[in-house]
Amino acid sequence: MAREIRFSLLYRDMWQSSGKYVPMVHQLKEIAPVIIEMGCFDRVETNGGAFEQVNLLFGENPNKAVREWTAPFNKAGIQTHMLERGLNGIRMNPVPADVRELMYKVKMKQGTNISRSFCGLNDPRNLELSVKYAKAAGMISQAALSITSSPVHTVEYFMDVVDKVVEFGADEICLKDMAGVGRPAFLGRLTKAIKDKYPRIIVEYHGHSGPGFSVASMLEVARAGAEYIDVAMEPLSWGMVHPDVITIQAMLRDAGFLVKDINMEAYMEARRLTQTFIDDYLGYFIDPGNKQMTSLLVGCGLPGGMMGSMMADLRGFHGAINSSLKNQGKKELQLDELVVMLFHEVEYVWPRLGYPPLVTPFSQYVKNTALMNLMHTLKGEARWTTIDKDTWNMILGKTGKLPGELAPEILQLAKDKGLEFYTGNPQDAFPNELDRYRKEMIENNWEFGEDDEELFEFAMHERQYRDYKSGVAKQRFTQELEAAKAKANAPIVVQRPVIEIPKIDVAKIIEKFPTAKPVQAPVKGQLLWQYDLTDKSSAPIIGDKAKEGDTICYIQAFYGLELVKAPFSGKIVYTGANHGETVEKGEIIAFIG
Repeated sequence: MAREIRFSLLYRDMWQSSGKYVPMVHQLKEIAPVIIEMGCFDRVETNGGAFEQVNLLFGENPNKAVREWTAPFNKAGIQTHMLERGLNGIRMNPVPADVRELMYKVKMKQGTNISRSFCGLNDPRNLELSVKYAKAAGMISQAALSITSSPVHTVEYFMDVVDKVVEFGADEICLKDMAGVGRPAFLGRLTKAIKDKYPRIIVEYHGHSGPGFSVASMLEVARAGAEYIDVAMEPLSWGMVHPDVITIQAMLRDAGFLVKDINMEAYMEARRLTQTFIDDYLGYFIDPGNKQMTSLLVGCGLPGGMMGSMMADLRGFHGAINSSLKNQGKKELQLDELVVMLFHEVEYVWPRLGYPPLVTPFSQYVKNTALMNLMHTLKGEARWTTIDKDTWNMILGKTGKLPGELAPEILQLAKDKGLEFYTGNPQDAFPNELDRYRKEMIENNWEFGEDDEELFEFAMHERQYRDYKSGVAKQRFTQELEAAKAKANAPIVVQRPVIEIPKIDVAKIIEKFPTAKPVQAPVKGQLLWQYDLTDKSSAPIIGDKAKEGDTICYIQAFYGLELVKAPFSGKIVYTGANHGETVEKGEIIAFIG
């Protein structure tokens, strides 16, 4: 008898892999009945990851969004699943154990059936509590393997992880092929190894379409015993997203599998509604490049969803790089040339940093390091001159055990800086914090919410939750949307490219201080010249000495506080932004001469 393959619609991930934002709750409620009417989905990915942070950035309550978005699927008997990052929960940095435990209780009550838990390093220690807390809350625990292709990521390597998460109590395994670089035959062998050893364990495959492997991978894992395949739908399928359900359904049916029919009238209506969301406002924040597939991803292994942010990074640095090359008497570079150079640098950096699977947040760490290496080498400086604190935490083992060995040059660099490696359980470094949040909520007369969901949200996304409660988030998004619309509707002016540096007349700075070098904002956010506003002495002033590696200011990004360190030693000769102002990523905020 033919075996059935079931589909999960990645409606949340479709948007997240395409642009900055996802639909608001009123839009999700509008399309949910149509998705149900399509009749081909047994699961829908509804929340988790960055999804709930986006609600806060809109000024929306994410708890209300999750409850209202999951309700119609629960009623129709379609399972809902969330994505969470193990030690990092549903944010970008580590989460105390008591906050992680509360998350599963809250999400279960809100209508989320399955927790897909992954650790970007595939460290079972970071997944143990995810599995146990999900099970204790009554959820289905789906432990995800962060798939990549490297000499150390063998079938045996992944099976060691599978053995441990099954021992913890995981019900299912997800092959999370976040960059779509998993080779089809390899994924087939891995699926077969899982099913041979653990026949009762359900296997689900998640593969982005970026470099083009994932369609073949879906056929291979289905033949090897996988039960569920993650798919997308137009107008947000393919490109850097996921294959479309129509293609995958036709392929699997032709291969002899049982697959559900697609109600094409409902499909076209869901397609139309999704396009209206794009046309309404979400399209202003979608990078057109994410609609394209590229084989360049095969070599560097970067996730497709990162292409938009990577291109923004390169555009921000493009002018500064060409200015430096021009000063050296060298040929300036086109943006496409920089893209290829960055891909090659990622290929160089990745094995030397121990082959961390290139998934959030470790893909960002590797990409950022490669980008800074590229900047320095093009200026005739040494590699590894700039490594941010989060990347160092990864290198030192504070976020988990790296799959491969660090290169001798990285070990020597850590030794030269007097840094110590951490060998303990990463969770132990982050003590419980719920009591602190409870106390403040009581003092503020804030409601704890149904099933303590507001307490959870505050503890998980403290900064964004404060902005949501104050109304700042909604105001900021409204301003951002108005600016995006104005930019989109502005007349096109053809002109020679210029180096755009807000607030600073670079020529005058260089004329006055010939040896001065710029300090650029590493992220977008609010510039804080001093962390403690009561301590005015900590704010740098013109003439202050800055030693390479010293923290000279801070930027409050959406995910937390980012330290800005002096990339070289000297005196601060100019500051180009005021305390409290919003600065863009790559914007020059100071000169050191």
